[in-house]
Amino acid sequence: MTVTNPREAEDLVVLLDHDDAPCGTASRLTVHDTETPLHLAYSLHLLDRSGRTLVTRRALEKKTWPGVWTNSCCGHPRPGERVSTAVVRRTAEELGVTLAESDLTVVLPSFRYRAVDASGVVEHEVCPVHVAVVDDPPLLPDPAEVAEYAWVAWGDLYESVRRTPFAFSPWLVLQMRAIGPDLPV
Repeated sequence: MTVTNPREAEDLVVLLDHDDAPCGTASRLTVHDTETPLHLAYSLHLLDRSGRTLVTRRALEKKTWPGVWTNSCCGHPRPGERVSTAVVRRTAEELGVTLAESDLTVVLPSFRYRAVDASGVVEHEVCPVHVAVVDDPPLLPDPAEVAEYAWVAWGDLYESVRRTPFAFSPWLVLQMRAIGPDLPV
C-alpha cells in the first residue's frame, strides 16, 4: 500500500504472516472486525517503585472490550516504527506519561493471542509485553482511551485476574498468567 498522506500512515497497522514476519499494512480503523488478520501490537505495564502497577479501564466508546480493566497502555507500531518507539509515543499520547526507550524492559517478547469480543470483533496480535518503572508521574489520560485508572499491587492484580478474569481484557488475563504473581522486574 502506498501512503501519500502522512496522516494515513498514522492509522496503519503492520500485518504479519504465519511466521510473524511483516507482510503488509492495513488501516487500524478497518482491520479490527470479525476476521481480523494477525498484526503487530504491544502492551505496557507501568510499575512504581512500591510494586504497584497502573491498570486502566477502557473508555466506553472503545470498539473492542469497552469498559473493561486492562494493563497500562496498548497500541500498534506504525509501519517502519520500532515497537519501543511506539510504546513511548502512545504512552505520552494516551496517559500523558513521558518515557524513554531505555526505560523499557521486554518481559514477554513473543506474546501472541487471539480473542473475540462479545460484539464479534476479533483481536489477533503478536504483542510484545513491556514494563517500565516510573516515579509517580502525573497522569493526563486521554478520555477517548481511558475511563478511569488505579495503581494496584502487582500481586493483588494477579489474584483479581485469577479470580474474576471476565472483568479484565483477555490479553491482560493471558499476560498475568504468563508473567505470574511476582513483579516482572
